[in-house]
Amino acid sequence: MTRGTQEDLATEAFENYKNFVNPPLARVMKLSGSPVEVRASGTTIWDQNGKAYLDFAGGYGVFTLGHSHPRVIAAVREQMESMSLSGKTMFNVVLGRAAKRLAELAPGDLQLSFWCNSGTEAVEGAIKLARAATGRAMIVATHDAYHGKTYGALSVSGREAFQTPFRPLLADVEHVPFGDAAVLEEALRDAAAFIVEPVQGEGGVNVPPAGYLRAVREACDRAGALFIADEVQTGLGRCGYLFGCNRDEVVPDLMTLAKGLSGGIIPVGAFIARPDVWNRAYAKQPLVHTSTFGGSEIACAAALAAMEVLVDEGLVENARERGAQLLEGVRAIAAEYPSVIAQARGLGLLVGAELAHEGYGGWIIPEMLKAGVTAAWTLNMQRVIRLEPPLVVTAAEVERALAALRAGVATAAEKLGRL
Repeated sequence: MTRGTQEDLATEAFENYKNFVNPPLARVMKLSGSPVEVRASGTTIWDQNGKAYLDFAGGYGVFTLGHSHPRVIAAVREQMESMSLSGKTMFNVVLGRAAKRLAELAPGDLQLSFWCNSGTEAVEGAIKLARAATGRAMIVATHDAYHGKTYGALSVSGREAFQTPFRPLLADVEHVPFGDAAVLEEALRDAAAFIVEPVQGEGGVNVPPAGYLRAVREACDRAGALFIADEVQTGLGRCGYLFGCNRDEVVPDLMTLAKGLSGGIIPVGAFIARPDVWNRAYAKQPLVHTSTFGGSEIACAAALAAMEVLVDEGLVENARERGAQLLEGVRAIAAEYPSVIAQARGLGLLVGAELAHEGYGGWIIPEMLKAGVTAAWTLNMQRVIRLEPPLVVTAAEVERALAALRAGVATAAEKLGRL
């Protein structure tokens, strides 16, 4: 690609974003020096200049298998040659196979699944199912939670800035502190469900105390409320467990999934439920919740292949090992620069560096980008830099990312010294 072409591509992208996509976002991205992504493979993204970037933003958890995993690409290509989208009036054999495999991998007796196109759709479906199954209205969620931005999912999320422009939101929703099981007894009285992330991703990579989800399970059982585990970001190996709730060895009544479910190839989401819960809601009304595009052949082919890769390549174990390496490294940097990083925390390959001040990220992330490593803020807590690489990441790549982070933090510390 010639220099003129490179510049033309960057200009075109900015102008189209400014005029037809999102004008304020276009300005922010240009000011931060954001390049144009043109191709990706494994843990690497290349820009219009041919520069390679180690992807430690990871599509906010989408690219569990890295970019364009060949086995998933092959499965999708083969499926597209026969049938891409479901006609909906006949049995869809690929949907059945994907649902069966998900049930085999899911905790306990989670068995019946509904397939959709995104995590927020999965959350919407889980909320509907919980209300229909229990005959109750109240949904209890946690402060700083992130469950999506459609109406119901936004209502159970926990950031006021995202909610205020769209009020009034869904009625009968309450929020309680995350990680505090003592508040659940009163909060869950007459509730339909409690929805919670095993680790809060967008809330700032908040890891609850061990045993918290067991206490959630017990409190829900006492109250007759359903336990919804939102595993959109934490599931499918991300936290060093096949599912985040496996850390506490509990089985939720419903579990939502998306992001890495297709290995980063095509949008797909799902929620899976225990049979008795599902049947209480849908046994007499099988078409009360549907999706035109959900459960398409190509999406299910991708998901089926991605689940097999996750198991065959030992990526859950790799996430645990590389996650420990990454967290230890970030903690070492925090110890070296306590004026910049206040705390490091995480589980598996979902690691957060909480900065002493929100503005420091504006120095650190661009410096990491210059060094060829991507990173991102967390949406609900913008003083936390999130490191969330693909589960195929190597030990050497973790060290490279840590070196870029250390350089960015050192730059921030130097700037602070001049203020």
